[in-house]
Amino acid sequence: MIYLLIGAGGMVGALLRYFLGIYVDTGWSTAFPLSTLTANYIGCFVLGWFSAWSSSAQAVPVWARKSFATGLIGSFTTFSTFGLETVELYRQGMIWTGSVYVFLSFTGGLLMVGFGNRAAGRQGG
Repeated sequence: MIYLLIGAGGMVGALLRYFLGIYVDTGWSTAFPLSTLTANYIGCFVLGWFSAWSSSAQAVPVWARKSFATGLIGSFTTFSTFGLETVELYRQGMIWTGSVYVFLSFTGGLLMVGFGNRAAGRQGG
């Protein structure tokens, strides 16, 4: 049963990611992959919040944690797309843009997890 729930969460996350990409890319016309960065920032924040919140809420069953974190957030965020887009930026000679993207992805992602933890009330590091 947990496999079906993770799959259902994955389907929802993938669709949310697709629609976010359409929405962000509609108003964005440069080579910088803003929709992937946005999805990863949102996912990092939400997963940081959810992990802190669910660890303090004993009533959250394992199946709910797995279907949300692994299924929905796992398919919403996209490390493989980040890797591909970075390589493509470098391949096209856009070294500065690719390097800024890598920097923003890693530092911003870590910050967003921390902000999510804090939003859930976890003050520790």
